[in-house]
Amino acid sequence: MSDGSATPRAAVLFEGRSDSLAFRALARRRAARLDAAELIELGGITSLRRQLAALRAAGRRPVLGLYDGAEERYVADVLRDAGMIDDAAADLRGIGFFACDRDLEDEVIRAAGHDVVLETLAARGELTRFRVFQGQPAQRDRSLEQQLHRFAGTAAGRKARFAADVIAAIPLERMPRPLTELLDAVLSLS
Repeated sequence: MSDGSATPRAAVLFEGRSDSLAFRALARRRAARLDAAELIELGGITSLRRQLAALRAAGRRPVLGLYDGAEERYVADVLRDAGMIDDAAADLRGIGFFACDRDLEDEVIRAAGHDVVLETLAARGELTRFRVFQGQPAQRDRSLEQQLHRFAGTAAGRKARFAADVIAAIPLERMPRPLTELLDAVLSLS
């Protein structure tokens, strides 16, 4: 977020709070200043069209973003309609929009590995809750990765903190690619 001393040159769009908090956590880990960017939480990908229209009306360029891979077609259609790409088959990374394979939590769990995620849950005092969750009939046949992903969204506020907490514990060289690429793109604008 801008420190107020200058108008941010770029807008960075996130589907929700968890993505924004994880991005900020990565920026802190890399001691990166985000003065050139305004971080905007959409409150869901369906707000992308409205937000892009508002940014365009304000003359705001560039606009970058992070989104879930399952939403790629929708994101590409909205970016095409906004005049940011010529056709929906364009490389969205080339204009600063980065896809998580499934979602950011999935990317974070894969990058961190199970041990780091479990250590993060233990540090938050949630490991016992997770172990109880694992014992539920609906969870018993799922992989540990699937259980961790599901657990991330089971309690109010947990999803918002989950990815950022794990990002704070992952070695920098193992950070999720889409998050790192987005931060690099933002920093290249400074």
